[in-house]
Amino acid sequence: MNDINVVVLAAGNGSRMKSTLPKVLHNVAGKAMIDWVLDAVLPLKPDRLITVTGVGSQAVRNHVGDKSRFVTQEVQQGTGHAVQQAYPELKDSQGITLIMSGDTPMFRSESLADFVEEHRRSNNTVTVLTAHAENPTGYGRIVRADDGTILKIVEEKDASVTERRIQEINTGVYVFDNQLLFEALSRVNNDNVQSEYYLPDTLDILRTMGYQIGAYQIQDFTESLGVNDRVALSVANKIMRQRINRQHMLNGVEFLDPDNTYIDAQVQIGQDTLIEGNVTLQGETVIGTGNHLTAGTRIVDSRLGNDNVITSSQIEESEIGNLVTVGPFAHLRPKAVLANQVHVGNFVEVKGAEIGEASKVGHLTYVGNATIGKDVNIGAGTIFVNYDGVHKFHTNVGDRAFIGSNSKIIAPVEIADEAITAAGSTITDDIEKHAMGIARSRQTNKADFWKRMPHKKDN
Repeated sequence: MNDINVVVLAAGNGSRMKSTLPKVLHNVAGKAMIDWVLDAVLPLKPDRLITVTGVGSQAVRNHVGDKSRFVTQEVQQGTGHAVQQAYPELKDSQGITLIMSGDTPMFRSESLADFVEEHRRSNNTVTVLTAHAENPTGYGRIVRADDGTILKIVEEKDASVTERRIQEINTGVYVFDNQLLFEALSRVNNDNVQSEYYLPDTLDILRTMGYQIGAYQIQDFTESLGVNDRVALSVANKIMRQRINRQHMLNGVEFLDPDNTYIDAQVQIGQDTLIEGNVTLQGETVIGTGNHLTAGTRIVDSRLGNDNVITSSQIEESEIGNLVTVGPFAHLRPKAVLANQVHVGNFVEVKGAEIGEASKVGHLTYVGNATIGKDVNIGAGTIFVNYDGVHKFHTNVGDRAFIGSNSKIIAPVEIADEAITAAGSTITDDIEKHAMGIARSRQTNKADFWKRMPHKKDN
């Protein structure tokens, strides 16, 4: 009886989402809804974890991978019919089965563990997870007898006027004795408005058979929120991000405007980091300690060390050391690597390039496919010309080199340690150590040219 199975229902077409993407694959705080559900149940260490797929089955299976086993509901005929598809996988189990929906991403593992423990402690045949809703519209209602026991769960479309006033709602989560679950399912009919086989109908069947039906009311109603449309998706995102930000604050991260700071679930942030409003941190981003991220910064799948200042800039798939300053309005594109004490200033773009310790790229510059040494100065308006329309080429710049403003570095080229390019040069050849590369036409002054200008007069 200690065995526990989990069945996740993910077969619906999610028509109200108005999307070609299966509903359970829509993201909440950077994770697909079904991932939230699976990650919530995995700490229960289920003996069998089964996902019921239907519409978009292959996409869901590809996404979930080996986290779960799968069965298919070829035709969507209700939740009871969906669970029946798992019978071949569970028919021999003598344990209990937890049933959840793949579009309920808000449940915490701790709440589910308490729910399962209550089921075992009370010796119920089935236990329903319920919640109190101030506005129960859209949810199935819990109908209780005078002694408090559950009589039935009625779907809103089938509820009477009196039943619709009930504020205790069905979260769609159940724990059943596995063998009795499938015995009751075999007796469910589809005599209802939708002509579907409802899983909640098993409760009335089991009660009539003389079995004990229990309920466990969750304390936080927001955990029970399901997502059926884009409005509900936005609510789930807001609540989940509030949870995430709160946990970071408890861990020592400072937020100036947490309501307008957007952090994905997987992001890690070190203590004493200060985050201003309208900052977005996505994917597998890792932020060290003591950083300052100013308003408008967006960082995706990147790693930052300690004590950096990122000012209103975008960083994607990049690595930053310690004591680095970036921005304002810089753009680090994939495979940008900034060593300690680097400065990348305003309107600088870096892609596929490594910039060595204490080097400076002040402003209005593009650095692509390059390796920059230590303590290099790159002047304003410099462009590393790395692409001929077919292939990318690499440039190496040595330690302590000085790249003059408005230089064009035509890759591939080698600029040695302590070499210099004259401002305005177009560099096509290597420059040896201590040399200056000058590649520009000499200035010619035309005397009295003003007089040739039409409609101009001498002052």
